[in-house]
Amino acid sequence: QVQVVESGGGLVQAGGSLRLSCAASGSIFSINYMAWYRQAPGKQRELVAGIASGGTTNYADSVKGRFTISRDNAKNVMYLQMNSLKPEDTAVYLCNAHLQLDSSRRQYSYWGQGTQVTVSS
Repeated sequence: QVQVVESGGGLVQAGGSLRLSCAASGSIFSINYMAWYRQAPGKQRELVAGIASGGTTNYADSVKGRFTISRDNAKNVMYLQMNSLKPEDTAVYLCNAHLQLDSSRRQYSYWGQGTQVTVSS
């Protein structure tokens, strides 16, 4: 059974930093695109940052220069280093992973349960 689990959220003051982790485990053949999304109360889920298996990254304009996404392919783990946090970054942060479960090249999208990030002013 495949699991995707986030960790590292918490409460931080504006200007502070947090590092989120996302670990995929189970019977996984390979992991392709991985991404962090966030959802604040009353707002739509939005893409924060994504990273391909080869390391190519993309970021939302609102986090460019402040957040850094990375991954360790050997450990099936993705990270999000968040610096210079602002109150508007407050949200549940969710991990999304596009997984191959066998050699058929079919990909499946898995979501974690999310981790709360709260930035106080």
